[in-house]
Amino acid sequence: MRNFFRNRRPVRLQTWMLLLIVAVLSVALAVTGYLIATETADRTRENQREKAMNIASAVSRSQLVIEELADPKNSGDIQSYTEAVQEDTGVDFIVVMDNHHIRRSHPVEERIGQYFVGNDEDRAFQGESYTSIAEGTLGKSMRAFIPVWNEGEQVGVVAVGILMNNVEDTVFGSQIIVYVGTAAGLVVGVIGAVLLTRRIKRTLYGLEPKEIAQILQERDAMFASVREGIIAINEQGEIAVANDAAMELFLSAGLPENPVGQQVASYLPPSDLKKVLLDQNIEYDQEQQFNGIDIVVNTKPVVVNGQTAGTIATFRDRSELTALAEQLTDARTYADTLRAQTHEFMNRLHVISAMVHVESYKELQEYIDYITVNYQNEIGAVSRLVKDPVLAGYLHNKLSQFRENGVDVKVNGDRQLPVLKNTKKMEAIITMIGNLSDNAIEALANQADKRVFITINHINGQFHFTIQDNGPGLKPSEREVIFEKGLSTKGSNRGYGLFLTEEALGKLGGTLEVSSEKGEGTVFDVIIPYEGDSV
Repeated sequence: MRNFFRNRRPVRLQTWMLLLIVAVLSVALAVTGYLIATETADRTRENQREKAMNIASAVSRSQLVIEELADPKNSGDIQSYTEAVQEDTGVDFIVVMDNHHIRRSHPVEERIGQYFVGNDEDRAFQGESYTSIAEGTLGKSMRAFIPVWNEGEQVGVVAVGILMNNVEDTVFGSQIIVYVGTAAGLVVGVIGAVLLTRRIKRTLYGLEPKEIAQILQERDAMFASVREGIIAINEQGEIAVANDAAMELFLSAGLPENPVGQQVASYLPPSDLKKVLLDQNIEYDQEQQFNGIDIVVNTKPVVVNGQTAGTIATFRDRSELTALAEQLTDARTYADTLRAQTHEFMNRLHVISAMVHVESYKELQEYIDYITVNYQNEIGAVSRLVKDPVLAGYLHNKLSQFRENGVDVKVNGDRQLPVLKNTKKMEAIITMIGNLSDNAIEALANQADKRVFITINHINGQFHFTIQDNGPGLKPSEREVIFEKGLSTKGSNRGYGLFLTEEALGKLGGTLEVSSEKGEGTVFDVIIPYEGDSV
């Protein structure tokens, strides 16, 4: 038995709803039908009583009946009169009695002249009009008694009766309509319940409550685990859903803790973010500043049956993305440095191997001395001046790039640069150094004597970086446009390096000065705030 109940499939939501609706509808219709049928039965019985009383009253006022009861010598035919009235009105009997309770009319003529049967007529002979139910010669019946008066004197009684079987048949006839209506209502209700439950099932995409609860739990768990802030905005402009990350972001921006149920127009302060959310356009990777916080926003309208039902928006603190980009940049820098050093090391090994093979030991000694001097001048200088491993690795890579392009580079400085404390600035610093270095290489591309001088110092919490080349230099008119996007003295589709350099310096809060004369080379002096950690 336990296994039977354990293995039973759970009752579906549609079945539960159908059974519940049918049960409620059945009880409601049954109670309503019973009350209406009872009321109808009482009203029908009352109508029958009134009908009997009205007929008895009419007969009691008949001049024929009054005269014959007042003077038995009158030859009026009460029996024929009452038979005609009985046939016209449909009652079961009309009995006219004199003051001695003797029948003067009866549906069965043989019983005329006999005493009235039922023992419920006495009150009528005392002048009272009423109805009663009693057993007579024709069976149990509902009777109406009306006294007959002649000039203020009671001369008899009229009794009009309807057999109870006929009364109940009339009552049932009036109730059958109620029962048929109740049954029809139940059938219509069941059909409506079936259609309603099917519609609800389709609206819920065929899911059962347990499955819906599981989906909601999974959604909540997913929202909680996602580091991006997620909010859903309905078509009324209200924030319908917001995960923990979104609430933390709003809280850090100084907004109330729970935005759910709030209007976007009133909850968010005037900003570009507010415009993006309310425009209901598809936007990807939009950088916005929100109450001093740099964020990246993605928005996409939710379209249901061809109509926009709201908007889904995701937020991410730009500093987190910057940190990821820095990690990727660091890894790429290390990889590029190792690749360049490996390539350079293999070339030197080939040279040394060839000199050993041909026994050119004197030239080998000179070559090794040259390598050592270059190492001390370049690698040694960088290692001595720059203690940040990421920045040092990047500078080693750029020095290798200088050598590969035939540029003689010198690195010097007096104040050691410590490890960068705020790593979020590393990307902008690398962008600045890389673009200025690439600019120097390109400036020296078309001349035989290629020389670059790099100076690195850390003075009063500032990074001083100077790079000087002996290239062709710049005209005054060229110096004015070198930082504009897409403009370059080297041709079309260029002019982005120095633009990005100036943009990076703007993020760092640094300054850049350019000194250049035509034919005398160019000098870039950079000063940026640089807070370092002690090694």
